Amino acid sequence: MTEGLILVDGDWVASKGGRTEEVRSPYDGRVVGQVAVADVDDVETALAAAERGAAVWRETPAHARLDVLMRAAALVEERADAIATLLSAENGKTITEARGEVGRASDMIRLAGYEGTQLYGDTLPLDANRGTGQDKIGFTLRQPCGVVVAITPFNYPSLLVLHKVAPALAAGNAVVLKPARTTPLTALALARAFTDAGLPAGVLNVLTGPGGALGDALVSDPRVRKVSFTGSTAVGEHIARTAGVKKLSLELGASCPVVVLPDADIEAAADAIAAGGYINAGQVCISVQRVITHPDVHGDLLDALVPKVRAIAMGDPSSPDTRLGALISEAEARRVEVALQAAVDSGARLLTGGERDGAVLTPAVVDGVDLDAPLNQDELFGPAVAVTTADDWQSAIAYANSTAYGLGAGVFTRDVSGAIRAIRQIDAGVIHINWTPLWRADLMPYGGLKASGIGKEGFRTAVSEMTEEKTVILHGRPW
Repeated sequence: MTEGLILVDGDWVASKGGRTEEVRSPYDGRVVGQVAVADVDDVETALAAAERGAAVWRETPAHARLDVLMRAAALVEERADAIATLLSAENGKTITEARGEVGRASDMIRLAGYEGTQLYGDTLPLDANRGTGQDKIGFTLRQPCGVVVAITPFNYPSLLVLHKVAPALAAGNAVVLKPARTTPLTALALARAFTDAGLPAGVLNVLTGPGGALGDALVSDPRVRKVSFTGSTAVGEHIARTAGVKKLSLELGASCPVVVLPDADIEAAADAIAAGGYINAGQVCISVQRVITHPDVHGDLLDALVPKVRAIAMGDPSSPDTRLGALISEAEARRVEVALQAAVDSGARLLTGGERDGAVLTPAVVDGVDLDAPLNQDELFGPAVAVTTADDWQSAIAYANSTAYGLGAGVFTRDVSGAIRAIRQIDAGVIHINWTPLWRADLMPYGGLKASGIGKEGFRTAVSEMTEEKTVILHGRPW
């Protein structure tokens, strides 16, 4: 059992301080489980174990690493229902969404494992350099970074853990995982699958507890050669200042736009926005937050969208009929409620939603939101979309690019030339034509521009980013 324990050096142990805390459901407050509260002494133990584990795992052939990951994938698949139930309970998302998330987990581990066996290098055309002949051969070689720290958020406790841990392990690194304090149980269940699959001691370590103290101690340690973090831009900036000289992957905040042009399929756009703005109660970095419409279709889009949003079934996350569960906490729900009211106080119109009951907030559509309003400019991370109009294509592009963020964007149009213009001119790491930003394939490169972060996830890209590249030159005698 992992109840009240952390994973260090292959063993499930109590934290050095012996403290534990309860994990409670944000929906009804019931106790879901108990976890250890680690401190900086546990960080030292975990990093020392990871350093030893990295030395062992680095020398393990790729095919042997793959075997361990395949066994872990099979165990996660066997335990998927139990993990999904745990995830829904601690996170507040619907059981349907939780099963969908955990249902991807085994395939994610397999994909990462395969990519970890494909660390190709390149031959170098050294004789293209003036003064060099055929007496040298050059090539590149990839090796693991060593110790990787993975810090994950609450909103996808399975998916985002595996997008960091699985490629790091597949590439031959050891990992110290710090999951979100509000949703640690899913991460511990996944870690148990890896240890049960035969992962050597010290290769995966999991510390639960406060993000500030643990995070600073982890990311600043010189033994750590790579940090992979998903969370807010403010925390990402802090990590960048604190980490020192090491590799960073930072997947940060967003305020994702969707542009609806006059020639768009309005019904299809409304369907997509009604899904893309409210999955996981809007607590998704690629959730639809801003809808930018042309005046000619503005009314038609709202006429199609608002009834779809009102029809989203709310209630007990454990019910398969529920489409929208709780936010991660009552405090977060209250924050979103205040943001919506501030927009209304500034002249916007709340067309539906925005009513709060504890940590549950009814899905909202807010029309006439000023371009510079916080509801457009700041990341909301809640179940609401803000609607703004743009008179022409040039203005729509400017509006889409008007925030500090650049993670994802969507454009609805039947015009190929307009789509190409959007692809070239919208500053976002992922651009969808005729869909919203809320779609992700596990192998595709994924990451943002501007304040939305640095580096890419997606298993092929992530495995590469979890390695260091060497250049090797073999010198022969000239002939």
